[in-house]
Amino acid sequence: MDCNVEKNLKNCNCTYEPCPHKGNCCACLSYHRNARQLPACCFPAEAEKTYDRSFEHFARLVAAKQV
Repeated sequence: MDCNVEKNLKNCNCTYEPCPHKGNCCACLSYHRNARQLPACCFPAEAEKTYDRSFEHFARLVAAKQV
């Protein structure tokens, strides 16, 4: 399966500018999963800007009904 980076970039909300994984969802997910994190696209804009992509942060957002 080929990765359509251009198409994926249209939906990528990652604000980390030097990110080498933008648009390459497989690489992004693999990177974050290995770090016990979720990628930016799982977070609302304000939460994503904190760069706290941890499972725990996501769980707090779910508990607060922000996701």
